[in-house]
Amino acid sequence: MDQLGRLLILVGGVTLLVGILVLLAGRIPWLGRLPGDLHLTIGNLSCSLPLATSLLLSLLLTVLLNLVLRLWRK
Repeated sequence: MDQLGRLLILVGGVTLLVGILVLLAGRIPWLGRLPGDLHLTIGNLSCSLPLATSLLLSLLLTVLLNLVLRLWRK
């Protein structure tokens, strides 16, 4: 039960951090506009494929998760 409680606290903390990041994401001017993000507009149709932003966020989240897991094991 002790490990389950710790896991629930960790999941809650991560959820809180992700929620704060989502709220603040609109205030970051370069998010979604990096070189490598594709934007296609044809008439009234607009399509966006944020490749560079996705890669950057994936890298940051991987590093963060590895740090959390290393601290968790000690």
